[in-house]
Amino acid sequence: MQRILLFLLLATTTLFSQTKTDLSYYLPQDITYNPSIPTPQSVIGHNVGDWHITHDKLVAYMKALANASNRITIETRSKTFEDRPLLLLTITSPENHSNIDAIQSAHIQAIETDTANLENRPIVVYQGYSIHGNEPSGSNAALLVAYYLAAAEGSEIDNLLNNTVILFDPSLNPDGLQRFAYWANTNKNINLNPDPNDREYSEVWPGGRTNHYWFDMNRDWLPVQLPESRARIETFHNWLPNILTDHHEMGTNASFFFQPGIPSRTHPLTPKLNQELTKGIANYHAKAFDKIGSLYYSEESFDDFYYGKGSTFPDINGGIGILFEQASSRGHIQESENGILTFPFTIKNQFTASLSTLAAANGMQKAILEYQHNFFKNARNEASKEGKNAIVFGDSKDAAKTYHLAEILQRHRIKFHEIQSDFSKDGKTYKKGFSYIVPKNQKNTRLINAMFEKRTTFQDSLFYDVSAWTFPLAFNLDYTDTTTANAGDEVTNLQQRQGGVNSKSDYAYLFEWNEYYSPKLLNAILKKGLRAKVAVKTFRANGKSYDYGTVMIPAKNQDFTPSEIYTFLNDASQESHITVDAVSTGLNEGIDLGSRNFKALELPKIALLVGDGITSYDAGEIWHLFDTRYDIIATKLDTKRLERADLSRYNTIIMVNSSGLSESSTKKLQTWLSSGGTLVAYKNALKWLNSKKLMKIDFKKNKLIAKNISYEQRVDFRGAQVIGGAIFETHLDRSHPINFGYKNNRLAVFRNSTLFVNPDKNSYNNPIQYTENPLLSGYISDRNLDSISKTVPLKIGSVGRGRILAFTDNTNFRGFWYGTNKLLMNAVFFREEM
Repeated sequence: MQRILLFLLLATTTLFSQTKTDLSYYLPQDITYNPSIPTPQSVIGHNVGDWHITHDKLVAYMKALANASNRITIETRSKTFEDRPLLLLTITSPENHSNIDAIQSAHIQAIETDTANLENRPIVVYQGYSIHGNEPSGSNAALLVAYYLAAAEGSEIDNLLNNTVILFDPSLNPDGLQRFAYWANTNKNINLNPDPNDREYSEVWPGGRTNHYWFDMNRDWLPVQLPESRARIETFHNWLPNILTDHHEMGTNASFFFQPGIPSRTHPLTPKLNQELTKGIANYHAKAFDKIGSLYYSEESFDDFYYGKGSTFPDINGGIGILFEQASSRGHIQESENGILTFPFTIKNQFTASLSTLAAANGMQKAILEYQHNFFKNARNEASKEGKNAIVFGDSKDAAKTYHLAEILQRHRIKFHEIQSDFSKDGKTYKKGFSYIVPKNQKNTRLINAMFEKRTTFQDSLFYDVSAWTFPLAFNLDYTDTTTANAGDEVTNLQQRQGGVNSKSDYAYLFEWNEYYSPKLLNAILKKGLRAKVAVKTFRANGKSYDYGTVMIPAKNQDFTPSEIYTFLNDASQESHITVDAVSTGLNEGIDLGSRNFKALELPKIALLVGDGITSYDAGEIWHLFDTRYDIIATKLDTKRLERADLSRYNTIIMVNSSGLSESSTKKLQTWLSSGGTLVAYKNALKWLNSKKLMKIDFKKNKLIAKNISYEQRVDFRGAQVIGGAIFETHLDRSHPINFGYKNNRLAVFRNSTLFVNPDKNSYNNPIQYTENPLLSGYISDRNLDSISKTVPLKIGSVGRGRILAFTDNTNFRGFWYGTNKLLMNAVFFREEM
């Protein structure tokens, strides 16, 4: 008995003390390694897994490898928002490196012709690590994978490198990786503590998952709104890799997952052979994990539906995307249902999956090359059947939104054309310079379908992510099927529309609110100290019709001379791509410029609540919107400081999806509201507002009763009631200030909540209302579809002299929902008129 106790004591002491894990723990030991290649420890100063790698050390090691090995070249493709380099290593044999441009050309040529060499051509594999910064085992494993590929010796590695071009991305999210490494390292004990309650395993808000602006970058492969995404998407389309791997982590009590995911949750546009090949690759993973004794599973969770994820994006582009999910230690060591989980063990599994991927790529080389060749060959056949069919999209009053959708198409190498001249179809007018035509007969016809389709029927009712992302709906653009008969020149040099003032005035200037960057211009005007007013009624001036929301800047009675005002407006409008009209008289058809129906505007002074209880994604999207698009400064006010903050500095506070505030903070916010402040609230913040009686909201109740549902089916039954992300049609009262700038009385909105709010009895209090049959694209259960009909996504209320604008859903989703950004801007700039 004493011997048993002694053994347990020694085992426990060894387990929880800092274990030194040298390369022998990770690397195959039946081969030799080139001693001239620097090991990770020799550069970063510690064994892999002893500490979480910081991005600067990761970069230093990758550069050291590239300097030492003729198998590796390195490039900095771009920079993150925090100015960290986005590296790409190209790893292959020295012989291939000397001929790399020809190899790349041959690879692309094989995709674009009906006949191709499938025998003597390298396969291309893109390996990407830790797109979520607090899932760090991937980037830490990247140190080992890169070392192995540079230093391993023998015929096996020589054959692998001769037959493979590896595009190696050691950190998909440098800013998040750095943030999490700091957290894990600064909370590490000398004597490692596996207790899940330890501070090491509970990051402070917002955590390290996201990038600088708190975006989940693994949802941005299709929208490409972020610099990190744009760099990797350019690499992807330059090479069109056959396989792309995406290394993640999941809950501590799990094991290791590799794809395929749940078969019924694969997007219908993905070929069946894609999933069969993915299953073939999975056999290599299983063999490798069996060899090291690690638990794993496949086909039981995750999916291949939304094409904006790293493991799914390749599937619509002729490649095979592979998701890896490793149970996370979330630090250095943690208790789990499967025993003590160490950080080195998680790294070892990611390393193992990296090598098994390369083994599969070589073992299945011909089949995978043939699959990609046939994918594009079949796509060309499909495209040729389209003939002159095309899609036209645009907004006759908003060139900027049209430009930004075209920009996404351009990043994905989708061809589009100017329109020859203005034309109308299906009741919509498409204006030259404000619209583009996309021919369907082109190489990326399947990607076009994935981006423009509306889909409302599905094989499965459960989704890991959104079920709809129809881009012209997300951008609130008119679009319809047409032919290339209306097409002008192909656009090869996409440019934003020129802005500027059309002439100098000594009386006043006008600009419409329809353009996407109108808020940027108005903010610059108010920040300059110029007086500006907004028209709450329509009118005509100089033979031109002006809509609700038109902004007027008087040339007189300002703190600047008319000449100074003209110069400033011309510069600011050019920067905002807005046309500003000079007018010489205040006499109009309809309201005159001196009318009381022009309301004075005040510079927004905004506080954006952040911190505990706030959803970081939603807050980050607004921060990004204000900061990168509109040059609007918003104070990020932490909920912990709210009680001590001087709220009189702000006229607007934004509260995104939230569980609520403390009682003292609630009272302070109520006092601020009563004094005239405006609160813009989103999603679950509405429940909190209602519970605190700050706003009376009539939520539609929907009881869920399970009939003929077994215990085994209960999770799927409840999951089918979730709105993971779908698109719905609303009707707008365009005369209401919340809707200024919208030219149509219909607006597509995104929602991923089941908050249904009954309309007010007075119709004028329902400026936005879901139509009777609102589903445009995506999945919603029949029960929820019935519930959403005729409800409202916006409720407006008052507290003393202040007001609350409460949205049931996110108007700024993932940075690419351009079409509803204006709702927030209207809430901010026209708050006094609500």
